[in-house]
Amino acid sequence: MHYILFYRFVKDSKTVKLPFRNDHLKFAWNANARGELILGGALGNPEDEAMLLFKADSPDIVADFARNDPYVINGVVAEWRVRPWTTVVGEDACTIIRPT
Repeated sequence: MHYILFYRFVKDSKTVKLPFRNDHLKFAWNANARGELILGGALGNPEDEAMLLFKADSPDIVADFARNDPYVINGVVAEWRVRPWTTVVGEDACTIIRPT
């Protein structure tokens, strides 16, 4: 199943996140190496939120990521939430549905 982890950053996050950026990136790349985190990054204009795409057996894996992310631990993220994403189109979709 695919899941989207949504982050809402604190005000002035570009400055606030700098001391924790390297640790956050190491943490994220480790999740990617395990095959959990597929893509992640900040949304632009304004850069006040981020989306991270996971492939996991349970939303608990995604929630554990968020709870242990240096950005969350150090207050860069004001709020986070996990939502399942039913992917149906594309070779990487979890539930491929083709037209008849």
